[in-house]
Amino acid sequence: MNTLNFRRTAVAVATAAVLPLALTACSSGDSSKDSAAGSTPSAAASTSASADDSMTMDKPFGPGCASVPQDGAGSFDGMAKDPVATAASNNPELSTLVTAVKQAGLVDTLNSAENITVFAPTNDAFAKIPKADLDALLADKAELTKVLTYHVVGEKLTPKQLEKGSFDTLEKSKLTTAGSGTEYTVNDASKVVCGNVPTANATVYIVDSVLMPPK
Repeated sequence: MNTLNFRRTAVAVATAAVLPLALTACSSGDSSKDSAAGSTPSAAASTSASADDSMTMDKPFGPGCASVPQDGAGSFDGMAKDPVATAASNNPELSTLVTAVKQAGLVDTLNSAENITVFAPTNDAFAKIPKADLDALLADKAELTKVLTYHVVGEKLTPKQLEKGSFDTLEKSKLTTAGSGTEYTVNDASKVVCGNVPTANATVYIVDSVLMPPK
């Protein structure tokens, strides 16, 4: 009986010693798997973030986009269905520009053009011009036409092209662009406040200053 008890005790001690080691090994293996599993979502999240950045640049961007109506003809979806002059007429932030376009007789010209880019000054952009000067500009059809056509480029420009660009305008002078991400300037002064806005025949970049052609 003493010998049998001794053997039972030895087996129990051995088992007690081995069991923690086995649990530690399992825990270590699980931790490794958890670590590996944790790295996969992180990589996926990084890829997803890059994809989201790319998708963002396919859509309108910029702080000024918040003032665009959420629905109706003046919304992004609504503007995408209309040619550019008509689309602008449905955006309350561009009412001064629309008045100027009508005054210059350019509505049909802009609406019938194909694949153009329009840098569209906001009402606040026109308000930066002293009232007497703005009234004089609106009354001078030839000069007004020159200024307005300087805001139009004869191709659709992507944000990527704006990073460092020089483009011929319909007025026949060049304008320059610079920037990256969601921040761009035109002629080193006018900032894009809502960019990459689609209309039926144009891409619109809404800017915070009126662009003046070189003298």
